[in-house]
Amino acid sequence: MKNIRVNGIEMQVGESTTFAQIAQEIEVPHPILLAEANNNKIYEMHRVPQNGDEIKLLDIRDFHAYMCYQRSLSFVMIYAVRQVLGEDVRVVVEHSINKNYYCEIFEDNMSMTPMALTAEMLAQIEAKMREIVAADMPITKNLFRADEAIEIVRKMKLFDKEKLLSYRIYSMIHLYSLGDFYDYFYGPMAISTGVLAKFDLETAYDGFMIIFPDRKRPEIFSEKRNVNKLAQVFKESNRWARILEIDTVGALNDKICAGQTGELIRVNEALHEKSVANIADQVLALKKSVVLIAGPTSSGKTTFSHRLAVHLQVNGLKPHVIGLDDYYVNRDQTPRDEDGNPDFESIRAIDTAQFNKDLEALLAGETVQMPKFNFLTGQREYKGHFLRMSADDVLVIEGLHGLNPELSSKVSDDAKFKVFISALTQLNLDDHNRIPASDTRKIRRLVRDNHSRGFDAKRTLEMWPSVVKGERVNIFPFQEQADVIFNSALLYEMCILKVFATPQLYAIPKSDPTYIEATRLLKFLDWFIAIPEKEVPITSLLREFIGGGVFK
Repeated sequence: MKNIRVNGIEMQVGESTTFAQIAQEIEVPHPILLAEANNNKIYEMHRVPQNGDEIKLLDIRDFHAYMCYQRSLSFVMIYAVRQVLGEDVRVVVEHSINKNYYCEIFEDNMSMTPMALTAEMLAQIEAKMREIVAADMPITKNLFRADEAIEIVRKMKLFDKEKLLSYRIYSMIHLYSLGDFYDYFYGPMAISTGVLAKFDLETAYDGFMIIFPDRKRPEIFSEKRNVNKLAQVFKESNRWARILEIDTVGALNDKICAGQTGELIRVNEALHEKSVANIADQVLALKKSVVLIAGPTSSGKTTFSHRLAVHLQVNGLKPHVIGLDDYYVNRDQTPRDEDGNPDFESIRAIDTAQFNKDLEALLAGETVQMPKFNFLTGQREYKGHFLRMSADDVLVIEGLHGLNPELSSKVSDDAKFKVFISALTQLNLDDHNRIPASDTRKIRRLVRDNHSRGFDAKRTLEMWPSVVKGERVNIFPFQEQADVIFNSALLYEMCILKVFATPQLYAIPKSDPTYIEATRLLKFLDWFIAIPEKEVPITSLLREFIGGGVFK
């Protein structure tokens, strides 16, 4: 017998007792998806604990278990689609919208245009999914030699995975099976389909949405908001990635191995440059005097604002970039969250009264002394920098809360041009394993925090949950109010960022609570072929995170 502690309860279990069998003995409010042992490793439910393990059973409310639920239900959906529409179809999990997955179906791997899904077809797919869930079919983890795994996914007509797995240097590869269907999934999976009962399918745009339970309150569904502008940006980014034939990491690695890295970077950067120039043209044409730029952390707001300023100058305007960070309240006045920690994402962390006073004065033609926030002392300082606007001047205001009406309440809507910026990743590992936009921003911030602020990866990962929570409340609700949404993601950026992030993540000890997340990110970065940073232009938005850029 083994002595273990499960959710704080002492237990004795047999030598071969699995986590799934242990979970049957514990009364829990929601189905268990994964287990965490000794605060440093995540296990699937078919595994067995070790003697003396301190175990926490994880249901959908846990971050890692929630991703497991999303992956596993996606597997059920893909299997159901192939059952209903045939094995030749290509199913693509495109991206996340409000924690729900947007998916498209193509007639085959050669098609560039999604199938026109009817309500009847989607109802058949949903019915098949519910049948699979009700049958509580096992999701089995299988270990194959690399060449065997590649041959299996080829037979399954998963050519995107064949390409991806060909870059694995390991001799063995895990594939998951559901019935007679095999697939690869990045991350742990549920042990069977019976725990995936809560979901819904809805037609959307050129495909459909998988609606998941809300992570914090699993008894209800995730929020569904109108995000038509955001969806359009995703659609255009995905279309462009397909035209370049770089919509998966396997395809990206192909380009790098073919010696096309320089061309890839130049095309990516040219697309950004063209988009920024188009926004500057709109500001000129609409005769706007205030450009408001907002976005979540590590979206590239600072570099974007300066690049936009350059294009505004090309258009004959005189831009003045103002960072909202310079209007932070003094450190001793920073609001606190419910845990007592400084809440820098709150609108209350900004001196909105002083900002509005200065903005109103500037637009009235008055001379204003502009502040500079000293992050070392935690104090706002005034050092003789004065600003006064003339006829052709444009204020370019950037910060987390740039679109919050509290920060421009004294400005006429006719004078404002609003831009929302975020890293909306158009690249996925393969058709069925999406790359969350939050992972892109997390790795960007991890690299920048170390490079610019001297923070280690441990500190960045510790702060991340509170950052995300603040964004959900203070930033994302305003994104659809923007005149333009700018996608700051670069197809090649993980190939650069992995060089900087990997050593930091390896430095986190196994005993640290952030070790689990560090391990997940290391496995993710391992899929990308590294490329040298010298290829990145000094004007690139990526330079904001790795250093060496011309914009400060």
